[in-house]
Amino acid sequence: MIRIELQIELNYTIDQHGADFIFNIHAAHTAHQAISAESLRLSQPIASEVHTDALTGNRYMRLHAEPGPLHVAYGATVDINHHRGDPAQIAEVPVRRLPPEVMGYVYPSRYCQSDRLLKLANDHFGGLWQGYGRVQAIRDWVLQQVKFTSNTSNSNTSAVDTVIERVGICRDFAHLMIALCRALNIPARFTTGTDYGADPALGPPDFHAYVEVYLGDRWYIFDASGTAIPMGLVRFGTGRDAADVAFATIFGGVQAGPPLIRAWAVNDAARGMVLPQHCREALSSDAGRSANP
Repeated sequence: MIRIELQIELNYTIDQHGADFIFNIHAAHTAHQAISAESLRLSQPIASEVHTDALTGNRYMRLHAEPGPLHVAYGATVDINHHRGDPAQIAEVPVRRLPPEVMGYVYPSRYCQSDRLLKLANDHFGGLWQGYGRVQAIRDWVLQQVKFTSNTSNSNTSAVDTVIERVGICRDFAHLMIALCRALNIPARFTTGTDYGADPALGPPDFHAYVEVYLGDRWYIFDASGTAIPMGLVRFGTGRDAADVAFATIFGGVQAGPPLIRAWAVNDAARGMVLPQHCREALSSDAGRSANP
């Protein structure tokens, strides 16, 4: 089992009109990810409402903040018992057999214009064995073609932009990998967490974007940017692309400070807790699903 202790601190200054926030910073409850302890502190005496999306399991917190400073502190103890699969035994699922709730992740979306990358995807990956290995090849190609460079993209940067510019941050790597998968009719979705295991030279700990791809009967984890250790990724939210799962969506005049994030693993063999490490097995924190006949 992997146990991650998580601490997130967010700081804002709100103008005289106040502001509404929607946060997606709560760890998700999944079949293989459980939250054994959780806390939330707000510096203002205001109410907050947490809603769990019935389809995705995303937990969205909504609140109205008054003028002045706002400090948000979230903490959680998260236990992950990954499903592990043999990559050689995991096949792609034909569109006709995809579960209905998975179908939406085959289509193009705002940041993942798969319809514009059909030729690129088929030229490079169309002839490969249709399974986990082909998705791994897409991930490896993205990692080889795009250089991780801070402050090289913005909220408007899409997968097509990344193909052209060949630089980006984790969300750009994720968008490009997702778009290439969808161009081959492989469902892929954008997933958020924290960058456990990232090289400190890349900057202070931060939120992280990675990819989940539907293969066999479940969603498998891929770290498109290669900067984190997948076994240590805590899932917050999943969506078609970054527009669906921003860690904070703000309505009003607000100045934001940089997030302060800590995520560390508990090493306690006596209790079955081990440190995250890279492995060859396919990892999933998702429940298996039955495909349509």
